[in-house]
Amino acid sequence: MAHQGHLFPDTTREALLHTESRVKNKIRSVWTGFVDFALRDNVLEVAVGLIIAAAFTSAVKSLVSDVLLPPISLLPFMSRNLEEKFLILKKGPHYRGPDHVGYNTRRQATEDGAVIMAYGAFLDELVNFIGLGLVLYLVANIYGYISKDSIITHTVKCTYCRKEISAKARRCPMCTSWLDGREDKETTALDPPHSGHA
Repeated sequence: MAHQGHLFPDTTREALLHTESRVKNKIRSVWTGFVDFALRDNVLEVAVGLIIAAAFTSAVKSLVSDVLLPPISLLPFMSRNLEEKFLILKKGPHYRGPDHVGYNTRRQATEDGAVIMAYGAFLDELVNFIGLGLVLYLVANIYGYISKDSIITHTVKCTYCRKEISAKARRCPMCTSWLDGREDKETTALDPPHSGHA
């Protein structure tokens, strides 16, 4: 029986209020969990690092593609930009039509249905990769010189397990052997006694 001034009976009203409270608590819990996950220090550091790395990669790629490679394209044996160098594996139907002889760009060749090997695009990406690697190596060396803490890790092989480990390590993290030779000097109770003793 509905009470005066209320649309629902008391039990239904209490159930709705209880459900509303549970939903609010669940939403609050999910939101708090998301904030804890997304706004942790290390997640923000990784996100900022990735954004800076993407911008840095774009800048270096532009330096190589737009500044360094165009002068190389002026060399007599190049005759065009490096990324536009390609081999024709199968000619298209209009390869020697009345309007043009051959293809000047990869786009012309693909639009004509030709099969091409775009080795210039691969060499362009390879030069970009090498350029990016050299710039990163230079930045890492400058950072190591300024901070006195190099981020370039030099490695050696452990003399016992032959795994690559840091050159600064005193103990191998793989086989736990000491790298200063003390394991070769130590003796155990299982060693035979020295001759000449009773």
